[in-house]
Amino acid sequence: MEPFVAIGEFLKKKGHCIICVFPEQFRNLAEASGLEFASLGDEYIEMLESNLGKAAMGGHSSGFRQFLALMKLAKNQTKINKELIQKQYNICENEKPDRILYNGKAAYPLLWGLKNKGKHILLLPVPHVHYVEGNTHIVFNSNWGTFLNKRTYALANFGMTTTTMIAKRWLKITDNINRKQIRKSLDTNKAVYTISPTLFARPSYWNKNLQILGFQQRKNHTNWQATPELIEFTQKHSRILFITFGSMSNPEPEAKTKLLIDILQRKRIPAIINTAAGGLAKPEQYDNQLIHFVSQIPYEWILPKVYAVIHHGGSGTTHLALKYACAIMIIPHIIDQFVWNRIVCKLGVGPLGMKIGKITTKKLEAKILDLLNTPSYKRKAEQIAHQMEQEDFTNTLYRFILE
Repeated sequence: MEPFVAIGEFLKKKGHCIICVFPEQFRNLAEASGLEFASLGDEYIEMLESNLGKAAMGGHSSGFRQFLALMKLAKNQTKINKELIQKQYNICENEKPDRILYNGKAAYPLLWGLKNKGKHILLLPVPHVHYVEGNTHIVFNSNWGTFLNKRTYALANFGMTTTTMIAKRWLKITDNINRKQIRKSLDTNKAVYTISPTLFARPSYWNKNLQILGFQQRKNHTNWQATPELIEFTQKHSRILFITFGSMSNPEPEAKTKLLIDILQRKRIPAIINTAAGGLAKPEQYDNQLIHFVSQIPYEWILPKVYAVIHHGGSGTTHLALKYACAIMIIPHIIDQFVWNRIVCKLGVGPLGMKIGKITTKKLEAKILDLLNTPSYKRKAEQIAHQMEQEDFTNTLYRFILE
């Protein structure tokens, strides 16, 4: 939701009326920015955060187990999807928007866009949703050669076309809309990748309707204040390692944290660990002179004060860590995080991380020592931070949305 709120703040400042149509769990995110909010309910996010949802997205399983989880999730989510699409339709009918900026999980904007050509804009904070040479569609996270790679993008479009036709049936829309029209819309409608081109450059073979227009960061509206203990810790130590899994959780947060603490204490590595959504857990005993725990912390505050970051690989965290010139290692949990893991490694700002379910003390220790003891990672991160600082797509983005 972060890029949507950031762009909403920007458009509101330009004098536009903005309504954030998000799941209920993100109400505070929108309202803290002074944006109007319309709720899609809380069932969808609850479903994704269930054990079944995490397994389907690749967080706790892979291969055949993940496939089975996807099938079960598809069966269970029909009722929720019907309600979601009906809410999207009702809000659009009541508000009659001039433009819709939408996430790829929202089906109704595609139907709306067939009547309002050029006025629905897809926002994408992740790469590989439109064809990129050497990569499958982001869902498949691989490289199977040109022929098969292209088929994965076609398969994703087939799935979206089918979903949109089902939405049409559920909404009892009688307009003469067919699969060919939807496929054409998927190929030709506007899409903005809210990604820094320093991290993912726009392919020269893309059509003009696809643009990469920089990382969009919302303003920090929290009243958070650092504790004296945290301030003292950052002043006492140099080359601090920051560890966070953001909004991700896993089946064994205590075990994963114990594994990390064991490495940090043996190697005398000062670290700040963010427990956040529960992916990591504060134990009863640890060396509090070497390790400091927080339950929430603004990244804009902590990242300039640390040397390196180990994180889950979310798009926003990846961008912010590089914006503040941190060396990075990603421990991916789901879908796009595996792609960011490869991108970070290819950029030379850190080693290739390992999936959350595959970490072991021996493997993780070697990766952490590599992250902290390879000076080129930090130098490359500083170079990328300088390049990102020069990026300003504000006017281009505004014209692209409105033209």
